[in-house]
Amino acid sequence: MVHIRELDSTASPLDYYGFEPRRKREEAGLTQRELANVVFCTGSLIGQIETARKVPQRDLSERLDVALGTDGFFSRLVGLVLRSQLPSWFQPFAEVEAQATYISTYQAQLIYGLLQTEEYARAVLATGVQEGLDQLVAARMERTRILSRKQPPLTLVVLDEAALRRPVGGPDIMRQQLAHLLDLQSHRWLRIQVLAFSGGEHAGLAGSFTTLRFADHPDLVYTEDVISGHMTANPDTVRETALRYASLQATALSVEDSAALITRVMEEEYGDRPGSDQRAVA
Repeated sequence: MVHIRELDSTASPLDYYGFEPRRKREEAGLTQRELANVVFCTGSLIGQIETARKVPQRDLSERLDVALGTDGFFSRLVGLVLRSQLPSWFQPFAEVEAQATYISTYQAQLIYGLLQTEEYARAVLATGVQEGLDQLVAARMERTRILSRKQPPLTLVVLDEAALRRPVGGPDIMRQQLAHLLDLQSHRWLRIQVLAFSGGEHAGLAGSFTTLRFADHPDLVYTEDVISGHMTANPDTVRETALRYASLQATALSVEDSAALITRVMEEEYGDRPGSDQRAVA
């Protein structure tokens, strides 16, 4: 007899998610293989999800909703599950970020997380983890969904030119990432400015920071150090950060000139070059 792992549905969002497909599947009189055939995956994947050994993905959750007639239940729950895969110190920020009506951020080294492509995010996250990379990437991509909401937050981004020129993941990944930034520029609720090297010293030399504004809560400022993140609603900090961000916006290139620089970097640094796939031979 096959031993089926019993889940405590209150143990974690992942355990709760795993408990529900099994319950709904059995109510429908389906085997794991039969459900898998309907949602276009393998029976073993269904088994891994039902025993909380595999983190579910959004596309499968949407298909489960259709197959089991659950009216969007799994599509809503998967967001909570994926957020729970983020580092524990980062989860509080991800939760409030999803509620913000206004986001302003200065990023000194990397493309802002909400603007990252999946391949770029994977290359960044791979530098700091030994296992669970797929779950972290899925969680990062889940965060970006707030930009595709019917009413996304007004998002103002200042990127240091270093973030464009640092070859994260290699030329192909960077070319795709910069092209993605240019595509995002078409949204009227998103403004991307580049702080060019030619701007010299500036108000963001101390490092990256993000400000979140809400409809009915005080503003929050978020910063990170090497191992954790820090949020504060201290009025003095919020005011000082706002002044620094205004200075950075004034120093940065215009949105139009920033797009031109992104295009130029994409072509000069990451464009196709004759023989670029050839390696030196000793």
